[in-house]
Amino acid sequence: MNITPEALFEARRHFLKLGAGALVSSTAISQLLAELPKDLSLSFTPDANLLKLSSNTFEQITNYVNFYEFSTDKTAPVKLSQNMKTTPWNVNFSGELKTKQTLEVDDLIARFGLEERIYRFRCVEGWSMVVPWIGFPLYKLLDYLDPTSKAKYVKFTTRHDPAMFPDQAKGIFSSINYPYVEGLRMDEARHPLTFIAVGMYGKRLLPQNGAPIRLVVPWKYGFKSIKSLDKIECVENEPLNTWQVQNPKEYGFYANVNPAVDHPRWTQAKERLLGKITKQETLPFNGYEKEVAGLYAGMDLRKFF
Repeated sequence: MNITPEALFEARRHFLKLGAGALVSSTAISQLLAELPKDLSLSFTPDANLLKLSSNTFEQITNYVNFYEFSTDKTAPVKLSQNMKTTPWNVNFSGELKTKQTLEVDDLIARFGLEERIYRFRCVEGWSMVVPWIGFPLYKLLDYLDPTSKAKYVKFTTRHDPAMFPDQAKGIFSSINYPYVEGLRMDEARHPLTFIAVGMYGKRLLPQNGAPIRLVVPWKYGFKSIKSLDKIECVENEPLNTWQVQNPKEYGFYANVNPAVDHPRWTQAKERLLGKITKQETLPFNGYEKEVAGLYAGMDLRKFF
C-alpha cells in the first residue's frame, strides 16, 4: 500500500490539534482524515511539464464551467454549488471486481498518493483551457480493485442527489437524464494518462469543478471527464453514456478530440483558449496523439466518434 508521507505529515499536525493519540487504527485514521479542514492544501509530486504548457488562471478555471446538475449556464454553478457538501464522500466500487467495496475520498488519497498533471482540456463546444490537476492515475485504483477477466469496460456514475443538485430536482423537466453516466474501454481506463482528480492548483477541487473527485481523460472531449463521482463499476458490455442517450447522432461513445470530424453544431478544427481572443488549431487527440493513437489503430474514427 502506498501512503503519501507528506499527506500524512499534514494530517498528523491536524491529529495533534484534535488531541489524537500516537497510535490509532486505520478506521480511526479514516475518521480523522474526514475531519481535515476542507481548505487544507494537498501534498503532491509536481508535474515535470515536459510539454511546457501554461495553465489558465485559477479564476478562469473555476468560474467558467459546464456542470449541468447545477445549471446549463457556464457561470451559474459557481453560486449554486456553494452549499454542496463534499466531505465525507464515499465512492462505491462494484461489478466485475475481485474487491468490491466502498471507500471515502480521503482513504483513496492516503492509499494512492497524489501527483500533479498539467493537461490540456478541450470542450466539444470549441473552447479549451490548460488545467493543473492533482490526483492519481486510474490504473492504480484498478490494480487495487482487481477486475475479473469479464471486465471489458469501466462505467462511471455521478452522485444523484436532487436535494443537492437543482437541475436533478426538476425531474422530467431536467436538462438531461440523471444520474450522469460515462464509460471507457478497459485499455483506455488503464492508460497512464487517465486520471482521477481530487484537486487543482494545489488545493482540493471546488464544488463547481466536480468536487470532491472526478475523472480526467485529456485526449477526449470534456464531457467524458465526469464530475462528482459516486460509483465506478467494471462491466462486461459497453456502457451507454448520458450524451449518447440524449442525442446519439451528435455524441458517440469514444468522443476523442478529432479536428477532422466536426460536431453537427460546432467545428472541431479550431478552438478558443480561455483568455485569448483569436482561435488556435485543435490538435488530434488534443495533443496526446503520440501517447494514445495506438489505442484506436484500425478503427474508423468517423464511425467510432
